Amino acid sequence: MSWMAWIVLGLVSGTLARMAMSRGERGLISSTLIGITGSYIGAWIVAHWMHGTVKPSLLDVTTWVSAIGGAMVLLFAYRVLRFVSRR
Repeated sequence: MSWMAWIVLGLVSGTLARMAMSRGERGLISSTLIGITGSYIGAWIVAHWMHGTVKPSLLDVTTWVSAIGGAMVLLFAYRVLRFVSRR
């Protein structure tokens, strides 16, 4: 995928994960960064734990599911770390 496709994937998956998990507001840039990082995390989880492959295509359902799932994992980890640091 091109860098522009990664940005689009990151923006959409980060925004969807944020809407599903977070009550707080985040900006466009942070949602995009969370989505791009989550895409890599999701692809790694699918490849290493589920023994599947994620095709580098925006039209592949596995790409979207792994990107949104990875972003949700990242948001969950952030929430846990933030909760622990407040204690």
